[in-house]
Amino acid sequence: MRYQGLTDFLKTGTTALTKGPVAMIFVEDLVAVDSTITHHQNAGFAEVLLFAPDALELPEALEQTLHRIPYDLSREGALEHAVNTIIEAAPGIWLYYGFNAEYLFHPFCETRSIGELLAFQNEERRDAVLAYVVDLYADDLGQHPDAVSLDHALMDKSGYYALGRMDEQGEPRERQLDFFGGLRWRFEEHIPAARRKIDRIALFRAKKGLRLRPNHTFNDEEYNTFACPWHNNITVAIASFRTAKALKSNAGSTFDIPTFKWHNSVEFDWTSKQLLDLGLMEPGQWF
Repeated sequence: MRYQGLTDFLKTGTTALTKGPVAMIFVEDLVAVDSTITHHQNAGFAEVLLFAPDALELPEALEQTLHRIPYDLSREGALEHAVNTIIEAAPGIWLYYGFNAEYLFHPFCETRSIGELLAFQNEERRDAVLAYVVDLYADDLGQHPDAVSLDHALMDKSGYYALGRMDEQGEPRERQLDFFGGLRWRFEEHIPAARRKIDRIALFRAKKGLRLRPNHTFNDEEYNTFACPWHNNITVAIASFRTAKALKSNAGSTFDIPTFKWHNSVEFDWTSKQLLDLGLMEPGQWF
């Protein structure tokens, strides 16, 4: 169903928010939108909210399976405004947010749905799931100048690390870390410091008063933790072409990057096992 805008959706489409989990996909350009939608529908999301420009054309059959909301992401704070508006309209519902050309993976996703994962997370009394954004990039930028290729995607097998996250008094926050790696680390001279970390609280349970902040954290600090106080919890991964696309579309960086390949590049095989084996997500107590 297509709406006139976010306000119209809140007036006429909120039945989509009565049962989760709900995926919010934000379209920054017209690249790989169809595959992004299909991937998350196959993952088991009950509904998909697509925030997209009018210029996007989708097959009619696909558009009928989602809720399309015209939206301009170029405005300052547009992402946070949309996510926080949906949070207020959907208390108690599990939500996900990501962008086009990003693909959410969770442990054992080949045989277990996202709903099953969140049912276990409910038993763990956890209201959020930490995600690592794992950069993908085309193996040949000559053939794929926008750096996107689903059939020939590479990723970094190493080069990931974490630093302690400090509070306003300079003290370490409990069970919180800032994670780094991938293209944002290797090409950090082209990435503003505030955008270099790769962690995102991408899956979370909405509640009144919860607010997403510009740095992909929430105003409830427990949501920003990677584990509960007693044991490790599930983490997930977002396989993303977003950084590669940005680096190749930006005039200040594109000519400095003839290839993203390096000695630690490996072919991405689109399985959860590869991400688990590389330590880029973990099942916690979910076996």
